[in-house]
Amino acid sequence: MKRLSLRGRLTLLYGGLFMVAGVLLLGVTYALFNANLGQQYRVIVKGTYLSSPTPGKAPPAPPTNDVYVMNKDGAVLTGSDAERVLEQQRQQVRQAAIKSLLTQGSIALVAVGALAAGFGWLVAGRVLAPLHQVTDTARRIAASPAALHERIALKGPDDEVKNLADAFDTMVERLDHSFDGQRRFVANASHELRTPLTLGRALVEVAMHRRTASPDVKELGESLLTINARHEQLIEGLLILADSEKQLTTVYPVNLADVVTHVTGQLTGEAAAAGVELIRGPGDAPTRGDALLLERLVHNLVENGIRHNTPGDERWVRVISKRAGDQVRVTVTNTGPEIPPYEVESLFKPFYRLGAERLVGGKGAGLGLSIVRSVAEAHGGTVTAMPRAGGGLEITVVLPVDPG
Repeated sequence: MKRLSLRGRLTLLYGGLFMVAGVLLLGVTYALFNANLGQQYRVIVKGTYLSSPTPGKAPPAPPTNDVYVMNKDGAVLTGSDAERVLEQQRQQVRQAAIKSLLTQGSIALVAVGALAAGFGWLVAGRVLAPLHQVTDTARRIAASPAALHERIALKGPDDEVKNLADAFDTMVERLDHSFDGQRRFVANASHELRTPLTLGRALVEVAMHRRTASPDVKELGESLLTINARHEQLIEGLLILADSEKQLTTVYPVNLADVVTHVTGQLTGEAAAAGVELIRGPGDAPTRGDALLLERLVHNLVENGIRHNTPGDERWVRVISKRAGDQVRVTVTNTGPEIPPYEVESLFKPFYRLGAERLVGGKGAGLGLSIVRSVAEAHGGTVTAMPRAGGGLEITVVLPVDPG
């Protein structure tokens, strides 16, 4: 059952309080009115007629009693009979007045209550509008870290809602500075580490290619170059991760079908060497973004599918791009080891490896899927993964379609 919104609850609260107050007011009015009509008075009326005399006929002479009445038949009543008739008339008037008060008062109460509930709905919507603004901004920031630059900047009186919005802006600003500093540190550290690695690779290559180099030196050089290449791969991944977490300032139309064709063409040789069949299905999928980052996204997915396969008769990676309504999708499915469902989300964490492998191994630096998620979020998209029956993964990237 759908929960009633805060605006609806406030409207019911306002309307309910108004109705309770109206019922109490109507009850008090009824009690006072009834008490006033219930007072016993001795009615002394001289020359009182309860019915008009017959036209053309003179009224009878008044009796000597202080109280007398004449009924509709023309008979004059005095004494206790007259008082009894007057009491009956008074009770009839009292009942008619009470009925009119309760009936018309209830109708008026319901009408005014409905009007009050309508005004309460409008007032509640106006009061809660800043909270909706806060909620929408928080959702956009939660959906994409690149939206940390957004601020609510609420205008209006200095009340509790504005204080909440200002506190939220202060928190987001500090988070933005923190993440920006972290990205700058990673980028600067990666750039600084590139120089000694490049220099080390050059020295190893010089030592290996010397005429006097022994076979042991050449073997050691090959091992050092392999380790150096892994470190360079790690640094390159960190740089791409830092760049993908930045806000995209310039975007261009990109068709993911072209990206899939280009990437699968590049990795065909690696797939053949690994004994993996590469199945491509480049359907039309127009979007907008950074072409280099989107190429890296597809490249990482396909490369992971090739590298994280298992020996067997059936080894394949399938890459499909297509358009689905106002979204475009890239789905990469591969055969591979069995992956528990509770481990799937952890695969997107930086440096996380399934099966407690080494931090840096022969298959990569552990940043592939982290970069995929970061690039997708920077483009306003999402990434989902689910284990495939029989082993392997099915990873789907969803991005907004290019409206142009």
